[in-house]
Amino acid sequence: MERNVIRSGSKLAPSSFSAAPHALSLKGIVKRYGDLAAVDGVSLDIPRGSFLTLLGPSGSGKTTILMSIAGFVRPTEGDILLDGARINDLPPEKRNFGMVFQGYALFPHMTVAENVWFPLRVRGQSFPESERAVMDVLQLVQLDHLKDRLPSELSGGQQQRVALARALVFKPDLLLLDEPLSALDKKLRADLQWELKDLHEKLGTTFIYVTHDQEEALSMSDEIVILRDGKIEQMGKPGDLYEKPATSFVADFLGKSNFIRARLIASTGPDQATYAVGEQEFNLRPAPATVGPGETVAIALRPEKIDISVTEPETTNRLKATIRQFNYHGTSFHLRVSAAPLGDLFVTVQAWRCGITPSINGELWISWEPEAGVVVRETVAIDDRPSPDGV
Repeated sequence: MERNVIRSGSKLAPSSFSAAPHALSLKGIVKRYGDLAAVDGVSLDIPRGSFLTLLGPSGSGKTTILMSIAGFVRPTEGDILLDGARINDLPPEKRNFGMVFQGYALFPHMTVAENVWFPLRVRGQSFPESERAVMDVLQLVQLDHLKDRLPSELSGGQQQRVALARALVFKPDLLLLDEPLSALDKKLRADLQWELKDLHEKLGTTFIYVTHDQEEALSMSDEIVILRDGKIEQMGKPGDLYEKPATSFVADFLGKSNFIRARLIASTGPDQATYAVGEQEFNLRPAPATVGPGETVAIALRPEKIDISVTEPETTNRLKATIRQFNYHGTSFHLRVSAAPLGDLFVTVQAWRCGITPSINGELWISWEPEAGVVVRETVAIDDRPSPDGV
């Protein structure tokens, strides 16, 4: 193989690097392994140029869906459509999709430029034909100055950028990313999240991203599909999913939630309802549309939506509480408090505005606005004593 495909003396003027965005649709996708349905009736439409994330725990079906899109897994049932055309029977190499894996899968004996050139070489493009494209994409991922290095001479983040450049150099119809940042340390992962989002905005290519990291999904996606046991639990924009989870699974998987089982007492129109736990009454806004007075509801309450104070607040939703545990996380305190009749609740407070110095058995007041609680459907058992990370 020719060495140093981008010659040290090459000075190519920068040019725009982009590819036309494409739309993808899944129609009733099922993948069975014996009696196990790894994917069970998944249908979704991915608009042109969007950044869609498949999010879920291990075994939820997200990677099987991605591999089905890529062509490495053949669905048992259903259709995969690219711009309306069925592609189930197309082999992976005919789909023109870029793929970035968790493991970088770089060729150790090839330079950065040669690794990036490889997909074009396989497609029969010679070096003179490819030099412009290779340099363009290396400039795009800010690695043109490292074009002659071997993978062993690069950091983990730089290797991931090479893998990304290799997946983009042939201008794929879609870019598929299977947990590409999970092998990196936390700070580098956060940096590359910004870079990936910026890259998506520059290119306009349709990105389909797989992760089990909730913060990663929230920070980068235009839309998130939350999967559980091979089915779609809920899908939507990140802010909508976080603020309005439909089920207890979504509320506890996408971020963390306290759960309150309560009895709905009355609704005063669509604006507000009253619910009770024991003899204590609380307000909820808006009123749930599908639950009537006397029925039991499950209410998700995010830890960061609970306020604390040393004096009794004036709001209806207030309780005297005792600190059972606390952890300091630099920017915030995570507290576990006991508050009858709700039992244990978890509270997250910004450290700089905490207003108290937390101490075990210390007493305080907790309160929350009527809008802070969200009625959810119980799709998983609600534990009365949840255990958010760090407490």
